[in-house]
This record gives sequence, structure tokens and C-alpha cells, in this order.
Amino acid sequence: MMSKNILIIGASSGIGEATAQNLINKGFNVYTASRNEAKVSAIKHFTWDAQNADNSVFSELPDTLDGLVYCPGTINLKPFQRLSQDDFKNDFQINVLGAVSVIQAVLPKLKKSSSASVVLYSTVAVKIGMGFHASVAASKGAIEGLTRSLAAELAPNKIRVNCIAPSLTETPLAKNLLSSDEKKEASNKRHPIGRFGQASDIANMTSFLLSDEGSWMTGQILNIDGGMSSVKMM
Repeated sequence: MMSKNILIIGASSGIGEATAQNLINKGFNVYTASRNEAKVSAIKHFTWDAQNADNSVFSELPDTLDGLVYCPGTINLKPFQRLSQDDFKNDFQINVLGAVSVIQAVLPKLKKSSSASVVLYSTVAVKIGMGFHASVAASKGAIEGLTRSLAAELAPNKIRVNCIAPSLTETPLAKNLLSSDEKKEASNKRHPIGRFGQASDIANMTSFLLSDEGSWMTGQILNIDGGMSSVKMM
């Protein structure tokens, strides 16, 4: 069986890097794209920036693409009154419009696959409501709507679209929230399972959604969050 061709946007660190390495270890053909050079041994790396997207670089991808993972994200936490219009526009550009841009660019290649999979990312803050998350939750809420709509529209093309909604995960993007032992311990206690997330937790689920084992799942928002969104401790 031929290996699947997978494009990972945002593979230079965090969840994207962990997912890329996970897939490479499993024998997938991995292509990466990000502002910075990816450390993993991908077949090819493309320089791409969500804030100034040049999708012409993707012309060098294979004719058939079996999977797309869009990892760029933001964590811009401020009181609502201090969030500017530009804050909202920036979060929407990186989280939503960047994803839309890439999906539109590679859709013809995804349609040539017999079973393609698109994986997007939201946040637990969309489901449960968390203070100071207005901008990021608004843009990630749009991603959840996009996920369900595209899953319906692209199902006839055998393209699956799913979304993972993590809670706090230890990545460079979240370093300020986990910058001390005290912050880490407080975060552990907020999660019913007793710990905050690791990039590998999200990478494992992403790899499942890209694989044939996840071939009957589409239009789902998967809360991989240590129980944060669904479990209330006594």
C-alpha cells in the first residue's frame, strides 16, 4: 500500500512538530510548512506565513494529497476591554483565514485522494467559556463552524474534516502559562485527569484522524482536554 502524503502547516514547533514526527515514524510522506524551518526530516519544507499567505509554494506538492493539518494558533489573553479590533483581526487571520486559504489552495489535490482527511484545531474555551479568552475563543469558534460545514460539503468527495479542541498543552505558544512550577501545579489541578496536556497527546489523536483507522469520522469536534470540558470533580 502506498504511503499517504500529508501536509502539516505549522510544523516548526509544538503540536505541529510532534505530529510531523509521529507521522514520519509511522511511514507517512510528510511535507511541512511554517515561517521557520522545521526540525523534522520532512520530504520537503515550504516557507509559509499565515499573516502573509503565499500559496503558490504548494504547487510543488504531489498531485494527490491525503491529509492536511493546520496547526498555527494564538494565545492572546486579555480583559475584553483591552482587546483591540486589531487583536481580533490578528487572531482571526491566523486561526481562521490562514486555514481557509490553505484548504482552498490544496483542495484539488485532496479531491484526488480516495480518502483524504483535514484536521483543524479549536480550544476548550469555545465549549466552556473562559474569561480573558474572548478573541481566541471567537476565532476558534469559527473554526468549529467551518469544520462542520466543510465536513458536509466535502463528504461526497470522500474528504473528512475534523477538529481537535485541546485544553492547555505544553508548547512554546503556551510557555508563559506554564513558566513556573507553581503555574504548572495549578494547571494540573484544574484538569480532572490531574495533568495538563503534552504535544504528544494531541499528535496521537491527529495521527489517528489522518489514518485509515479514523476513516468513518467526520464533522467531529474532539475535546482532548483531560476532562476539562465534560467532567466536574466533586
